Amino acid sequence: MKKTSVLAFGLVAATALTSPAKADKLDDIISSGTLRCAVVLDFPPMGSRDESNNPIGFDVDYCNDLAKALGVTAEVVETPFPERIPALMSGRVDVGVASTSDTLERAKTVGMTIPYFAFEMAVTANDKSGVKSFEDMKGKTVGATAGTFEAIALEKTMKEFGAGEFRPYQTQADVFLALSQGQIDATVSTSTVAQATVKSGKFPGISVVGKAPYDIDYVALFTNREEYGLINYLNLFINQQVRTGRYKELYEKWVGGEVPSLSVNGVYR
Repeated sequence: MKKTSVLAFGLVAATALTSPAKADKLDDIISSGTLRCAVVLDFPPMGSRDESNNPIGFDVDYCNDLAKALGVTAEVVETPFPERIPALMSGRVDVGVASTSDTLERAKTVGMTIPYFAFEMAVTANDKSGVKSFEDMKGKTVGATAGTFEAIALEKTMKEFGAGEFRPYQTQADVFLALSQGQIDATVSTSTVAQATVKSGKFPGISVVGKAPYDIDYVALFTNREEYGLINYLNLFINQQVRTGRYKELYEKWVGGEVPSLSVNGVYR
């Protein structure tokens, strides 16, 4: 190696040693003292508002738990379903705690964690529609919240039925309002949302009529895909929520019934 090459190498090495390390998102959150969570607040019991307009729900408590573990203050940023990923990409939030299905398509854009919640799907129908089961939706007008797991699956189902119409809506509340008013005949949503919505009495004339034969919808926390340190932390946090019994506690508080397993046979343990 020539002397000039040795000198150049030495300068590069010295520069590397003296250059300050770039802080990652995990460090930034801790330093800022605030964790900004994207949470959907028209999706009870995962997220909604109480009579005093304060955010409440499973995802709200989950955000608060995460902030507590980090030693920072939680800031719940209300984010409709279609705006979850744009909110992260624009820098308005740090983490999505927003019942987001862990699809491969989304993983091209954001970093997804292991599942922190699991949903089964249910059919809710207008009582005057004649829809009494999943198969009865054939030839009917149905709708769901645009961009969600159930919307994608339901639109595909209607195409396979070869009869009927699918309508996308901006929010979950819009879907159930349209259902109550008879603008659509039925919808598919998570069983948790379906039961909570019917029980609320806010949308009269609708009933849960059965299950939809879709795969269990595993949902993940998400952040910027290059933030490996934060993603690793989030994965361990989810693990700790289950191990300590906090996941079960929150499920019983907001949903009730048998706690769904977050394991996938042969994959997640």
